[in-house]
Amino acid sequence: MEQKIIGRKEKVSLPDLGLELVWAKVDTGAYTSSIHAENLEVKEIGGKRVLQFQPLLPGHKSYTGEVVTFEHFREKKVKNSFGHAEVRYLIETTFELAGEVYSAEFTLSDRSSMRNAILLGRKILRNRFLVDVCRVNLAKQYRAK
Repeated sequence: MEQKIIGRKEKVSLPDLGLELVWAKVDTGAYTSSIHAENLEVKEIGGKRVLQFQPLLPGHKSYTGEVVTFEHFREKKVKNSFGHAEVRYLIETTFELAGEVYSAEFTLSDRSSMRNAILLGRKILRNRFLVDVCRVNLAKQYRAK
């Protein structure tokens, strides 16, 4: 598979979360990808343990306020941007970038103090993309017209 060139910021879609063309920061220094989540809650519904949350921050132009539910999730210990270890929920979902659909893992975190609600780490990028740190929104050239 040929690697596509993307920029330091790209628009991604996360259909399982109801998000379309939301800006994401491409961070080759981070291993895991992350998305901002509000009101995280583990519940039991129909005898199954599920994770519910609202993606993005209220006020974000793509924020819908809708609660999404995941049956398959786990907890993962990660180092935050300050180097401190913390436990976060991790989900596997599909994301669209550069005209392709991929399955990937995202941790759910409080990114309210960050400029971008979504961060794409090395695990998602590896063997798929090359990053041109001088440019943004290069993936649009690959999207279907």
